[in-house]
Amino acid sequence: MSRDRFEQEDHLGRPLPPRLDPRAGRPARSRPADNGAAAPRPRTRPWAHVARVVAAVLSLALLATSGWGWYLGQVADASVNRTDAIPTSGNDDTSHTGADMNLLLVGQDGREDLTPAQLAELNAGANDSGGMNTDTMILVHVPADGSRASFVSFPRDSYVQIPGHGKDRLNAAYAYGYQSAGADADDSAKEAAGSQLLVQTISQLTGLQIDHYAEVDLLGFFKLATVVGGVEVNLCAPVDDRQYSGAYFPAGVQTITGADALKFVRQRHHIGNTSTDFDRIRRQQVFIAGVLRKLLSEDVLLDLGKQRQLVQAAAESLTVDQSLNLLQLAQQMQSVTAGNIEFQTVPNLGTGKVDGKDVVRLADTSTLHSFFAQLSADPAPQTQDTTTATPAAPATVAPGTVTVEVYNGSGTPGLAGKAATALQSAGFVVGTTGNADSSNYAKTEIRYAPGDDALANTLAARVPGATLTPLATATKGTVQLVIGKDFNGVGQAVAPSAPAAPTEGEEARTAADTTCIN
Repeated sequence: MSRDRFEQEDHLGRPLPPRLDPRAGRPARSRPADNGAAAPRPRTRPWAHVARVVAAVLSLALLATSGWGWYLGQVADASVNRTDAIPTSGNDDTSHTGADMNLLLVGQDGREDLTPAQLAELNAGANDSGGMNTDTMILVHVPADGSRASFVSFPRDSYVQIPGHGKDRLNAAYAYGYQSAGADADDSAKEAAGSQLLVQTISQLTGLQIDHYAEVDLLGFFKLATVVGGVEVNLCAPVDDRQYSGAYFPAGVQTITGADALKFVRQRHHIGNTSTDFDRIRRQQVFIAGVLRKLLSEDVLLDLGKQRQLVQAAAESLTVDQSLNLLQLAQQMQSVTAGNIEFQTVPNLGTGKVDGKDVVRLADTSTLHSFFAQLSADPAPQTQDTTTATPAAPATVAPGTVTVEVYNGSGTPGLAGKAATALQSAGFVVGTTGNADSSNYAKTEIRYAPGDDALANTLAARVPGATLTPLATATKGTVQLVIGKDFNGVGQAVAPSAPAAPTEGEEARTAADTTCIN
């Protein structure tokens, strides 16, 4: 079958109507004769706007159900790169159940495919970091009904537990996985291993199963930003970061594209009085919001040629997991509007230092899991009964059936031994004791394998206020007590933490918000 015939028929072999022919453009508009007089300005009729809205809705329906939608799916599948990113273990859903979709969107900072000219244009030369860094990590959560979408950003310096590698900054997870594939593995196997370890790390943090993975590198982002044709952003003040990202923009509303778009989303220096990774996160969120507003605009919904161009550019720019169907993703999100697409940053306690490294301290595991579970939570039903039910007590077991390993991460010598003695006196079985991987744990943690909740609850009753942390890598049947600086002794509540000051990255923002940013 020729390409021309393929583009004019749907998947059943039926001729596509002219309005769906991908070669058909909009009819040319006649221009008035240039007689020196200004052309009269046509009056906007109320029904004209309504007609455009109806046409946009019909276009969405066509995209989802027609031969044109099937054709775009074929274009995407033929162009997109695939990787085996979803692991078979360590990717479990503990926060909710149902048909919700969780996609991990990753910005890969590799630049092996860039020419010297491209490196110079994108301001990504030898003096900038690159390699296997994943400096952008965003969880995209779409509820089963497709009524809204949440984009939750993770700071690259988030100090997290990386399965099999201890605690480190989040952007090291991909590199650990990549290197673990071994020197004899080919590039595709190394990339898959890196993606899988990152997925496991994010799943452990969120309590969510990561269903899909999508990755874009610097060159892919540049191409996609160019094809979109520019995104409108609004800066509260001019910026000059030509030393690092290359960003150099005036204040106010402006349209950026191509290399300027990449410089905009990579900037984290010379931004007001803060200049942190939270500022870069905000820029990424604002740019993605602008792209989504453009994709949902009439200019795209009513232009089939533009739809095909964008689908092909997106597919060529992305590396996705083996099972992600881009058309199905579009169908699930077809009822989403800019006003119900929300951007947030993962709950955190701000920045700090661990072993000389600048890190972002995330909230405790229970807080994180509750936060991500609420992304799909339905509003509580209204009932006539105003009584408050007493919550059930957590399941526990006899202390003599609980084996506890005690590790001192407080920096105070001798606490592991003292805690072990107190636990033995309370009837617990004490296994290994020693120092933790760091002496800078602010909060005391109780770590346990999934399914060992009763064991962890039993220990938590003796160390009230300690953070409960389920870990896929923990030994089944054994509970770990990691002593933090807040530890006051077995049988004593840990010292409550002072409420963290809010950071700029934590304020939620919708895709419809076009107010200025720093």
